[in-house]
Amino acid sequence: MLLGLLLICAFVALTIANGIQTDHGNIVVTEGVIDAYRGEGGEEHLGMMTYKLYTPRTATAENKAPGVLLLHGYQNDRETNAAYAIELARRGVVVLSLDEYGHGFSEPGLKERGYVNHTVKVNYGEESVELGTYKKAGGTVRYRLLMNFSNLSFFNDYYSKDEDGNAIYDSSCGGAAAYAVLATMDNVDSSRLGISGHSMGTWAGWSVAAAFAGTEYEPRATVLQCGELFRDSVYDTGKIHFNNVLLLQAKWDEFSYFRDYKRVVDDDLLKSDLRCEFLGTTADQAAWDTTFGSFEDGTARRMELLYTNHRLTTHNARGLAVALDWFKAAFGPESMNDLASTDQTAMGKEWLVLFAMLVTLLAMVPLAELLLTIPFFAAVVQPLPPKANIKPRGKWWRGAVITMLIAGFTYPFMTQLGHALLPLPEGIFRMTVGNGFIGWYSLLIIVMLVTSLTAWRKAKKTETFDGFYGMGLGAEKEPRKISWKLLGKSALLVLCLLGMVYAVVALAGCLYLLDLRFIWPFFKTFTWARLGQFCVYLPLFALFFLLNNSKIMASMRTEATYEPGAKGFLGSWWRNALMMVGGVLLIVLIEYIPFFLGIGPGADVLFGSTFGGPFMSLLILFVPQVLVFSLFCTYLYRRTGSVYPGALLVASLAAWIVTGGSAML
Repeated sequence: MLLGLLLICAFVALTIANGIQTDHGNIVVTEGVIDAYRGEGGEEHLGMMTYKLYTPRTATAENKAPGVLLLHGYQNDRETNAAYAIELARRGVVVLSLDEYGHGFSEPGLKERGYVNHTVKVNYGEESVELGTYKKAGGTVRYRLLMNFSNLSFFNDYYSKDEDGNAIYDSSCGGAAAYAVLATMDNVDSSRLGISGHSMGTWAGWSVAAAFAGTEYEPRATVLQCGELFRDSVYDTGKIHFNNVLLLQAKWDEFSYFRDYKRVVDDDLLKSDLRCEFLGTTADQAAWDTTFGSFEDGTARRMELLYTNHRLTTHNARGLAVALDWFKAAFGPESMNDLASTDQTAMGKEWLVLFAMLVTLLAMVPLAELLLTIPFFAAVVQPLPPKANIKPRGKWWRGAVITMLIAGFTYPFMTQLGHALLPLPEGIFRMTVGNGFIGWYSLLIIVMLVTSLTAWRKAKKTETFDGFYGMGLGAEKEPRKISWKLLGKSALLVLCLLGMVYAVVALAGCLYLLDLRFIWPFFKTFTWARLGQFCVYLPLFALFFLLNNSKIMASMRTEATYEPGAKGFLGSWWRNALMMVGGVLLIVLIEYIPFFLGIGPGADVLFGSTFGGPFMSLLILFVPQVLVFSLFCTYLYRRTGSVYPGALLVASLAAWIVTGGSAML
């Protein structure tokens, strides 16, 4: 009954969420594909790109509507643009939201964007060979690619090509092809076109606008959600210009690109030469939240200061309202309906889909209970090890603090090492953020193996030694052996639980074109390529979580582990959660407290900007994710007496999140 109730709740929430994204029938939501090619003649076919199209029912061949292309950021996908897509479509705009190269369901990898063997460490047009801000970049392909995210294909050859024959092929990440499709739709007015992008999508947005400058499909407006500026000298100003550009500036942007490599966003940044050049004004006149120039001749410029961070800019209500007003002003007052820009419903869709995701995950608990009544899976359940080796309070706290410090202070360094420089076979390990976690997990695996072996040798000399059974890796009948039988049956149990979640995700996609997510892509159906990547990353993730659960759940048992009921569960869970997430929570405090105090992001201040950016901004997603993981690990360890079910389950969920929709080379 509980399983059925939870699944019903999930689909009720998804149904209501779909009502919001379709504006209760006023918007038709579909998906489509576009062929991606390389070369002026299109001689090299790169594969298919996927998109989601939001079409107001008022947009017809007889009543053409404005069109806007939406471009997501790094590690995101087309659904991250949902707030902009829904709100623009509610106002009568046809919206195409693209899965860019290497993201979502699109086939071409991120490396099709291209890269060169040099990098610029400041805003383009402000670099200097003598000062070392324009210099050679070696290392892995993904490192050179990451170092060239802000290098655009319409820039001068000095930037966009190198002497080794490399080039920035398409910094629009497929956006130019998608824009051409949107512009030529029979229900779209090609004289009223716009672009909006977030983060990596802002560079793609600049590139699309440059590609169509001076053509019949020239965009009337570009909205940059956390965008980078550059000097006019880096491109051919005789051929390229940009109409009516709005920059939404996050006050606490973790990425140095988007605050001009300064520590903080303040009025000094606003009044810099670069920002004044963008606004077309002088330092004494420059102001936030003020429009300069004219929409009629395309010179309108504005910088809106939003009190949010990088990732949440995509769903910031004030930023969205300003963007809606901006498009309306650029397209003409009659181009969009009279719905107030502050009348927004899109966030309701996000909360409902989050609810659907959480109750679907929770449904694994009653399903597990049902499966454990089957004799085959009942063999997975065994008593917890004897209390003889539980940790006294003082010893537990000492171990917990050491665990948190090791995890926390290795996170910024090892994730960035894996992200860019760890020498992994890039044809096999294609997930860029996944490689970051491989770097971190690999170090922690070594630490856990060494400490576990040391503890094993000491414990063998005691009378209460309980072997692998006490570590959560063995069976009660053969405590000194790893139980492969327990491992195998636990893996099958987990496969059944994941199968149920995957079925819900697949149905949500088929029925509503929705994922289980919250702003960030969490659970999506796999393409064959992404399923292959899931299989590549899962073994190392599984090894990490098996050792992690063994250390935290089993080897650090306390009296609470044995207490029955809710009190025992909560007493166990908060301890387990603290050890699993405490280290990265410490890094969250180190990162954001100095930022909020006006000093700058902690990683940039303490370690340098190399260790800021993607993995720091991921923390706001990673912390709640691990808290949910700790709930499942605690429940399954107390229920089965081994760490196998919990560790394999959360390892699979983590690998799914990493490989399901995020950036792939």
